[in-house]
Amino acid sequence: MIKTIKEFENFLSIEDKYSNLIDSTIAIVQAPYEHTVSYGEGAMLGPKAIIEASWQVEFYDEEFDRELCFEKGIATIEPIEFGDKIDADALQLIYQQVSDLLNSNKFVVTLGGEHTISTAPIQAHYVKYPDMSILQFDAHSDLRDTYQDSKYSHASIMARVCEFFPTNKITQVGIRAQCIEESKFIKEHQINTFYASGIRIGKYGQNWIKELVNTLGSEIYITFDVDAFDPSIMPTTGTPEPDGLSYRNALEIFREICNQGKKIIGFDVVELAPIEGINHTNLTCARLVYKMLNYAFSINK
Repeated sequence: MIKTIKEFENFLSIEDKYSNLIDSTIAIVQAPYEHTVSYGEGAMLGPKAIIEASWQVEFYDEEFDRELCFEKGIATIEPIEFGDKIDADALQLIYQQVSDLLNSNKFVVTLGGEHTISTAPIQAHYVKYPDMSILQFDAHSDLRDTYQDSKYSHASIMARVCEFFPTNKITQVGIRAQCIEESKFIKEHQINTFYASGIRIGKYGQNWIKELVNTLGSEIYITFDVDAFDPSIMPTTGTPEPDGLSYRNALEIFREICNQGKKIIGFDVVELAPIEGINHTNLTCARLVYKMLNYAFSINK
């Protein structure tokens, strides 16, 4: 049985009338999984930090002139308990919960945890939305077949996705750290990769955001590794890389998705590794989640 967090301790700290699972259109899954970190630790604390920071996020969004949480309802599911389950077994727990919620016609948001967790919600959404595209915000392409002897490494998540998903329907943005094998894989498998360096030097033209969104189909799943952001605004992540995207860049991409009449059908936000005394990053992630929901429900939802 899927249980929700009690009122006022949930996402946005809202009352039961707007956060019970039966009446809510939106469900937030918490997957505090951390097993393959290779540099900084703490991603398992990310979901809780995002939930708690969301208590400071305003309900009203001036861009859309609405209070989405009260219009649609947002149910926050209790964190998944992984126990001693790792790798495929851990992913199966996430997959099952996301699938159950999708089958109940919920719009599902998944909060990680390390990026490994994203394989599960991506696969669950792909079952329901077989024509979907994937938009990956990330500093790393995550296409290594294995990393540190693990096929389930956070550095291999997109390699696992490519085993069941058409590679030419994947678009990456913000990439600025990869090995040469990943670069070759991108070229050979026609993945649409918008490198941070290419954005900076104008390789994709002045309208690079429009060009990026043009690569996507009408239904889009977003996997958002917060290390896509520049460390100046997101230092609290396991593997920060310089010269990243801005928060504004992300919103401009979401806005163009809406302007083109395309729909966000689900998303995950991963790799926040909170550091005591640095609070603005937690709030940035919480605001990002709510903002993405507003964009997702701005098109015929």
